[in-house]
Amino acid sequence: MKIIREAGNLKANGHYALATVHQGTVYVSGQFSFNPQTGEKQFGTIEEEAHQALTNLQTIVEAAGSTKEQIVRMTLYISDVEKWSRVNAVYQDFFGEHTPARTVVPTRDLHFGFQIEVDGIAYI
Repeated sequence: MKIIREAGNLKANGHYALATVHQGTVYVSGQFSFNPQTGEKQFGTIEEEAHQALTNLQTIVEAAGSTKEQIVRMTLYISDVEKWSRVNAVYQDFFGEHTPARTVVPTRDLHFGFQIEVDGIAYI
């Protein structure tokens, strides 16, 4: 098993790994919209936060030796289900023709006040 605690400037800032790799599978922890250059929280519109969270997940998947086209499963947690169509548009643009299995979980408050959190599973 391999533990990934850093990917570029993204770092695990608690008792967790950004990702765990086991037998060719990458399990990525929940990602928010953090600026990968500064490590600071990057709040914005739901579209901006969704794009940054997905981009951060991609950075971690690539650090593990995979690609976004090898992501097989995604979970998206959103603070307001009314914004789902806006998130879905960003998600579709991000993945293009690739369509991983997906679950969308409407929730109330997310950590730090973010509007979206994403996690995923990929293969190497």
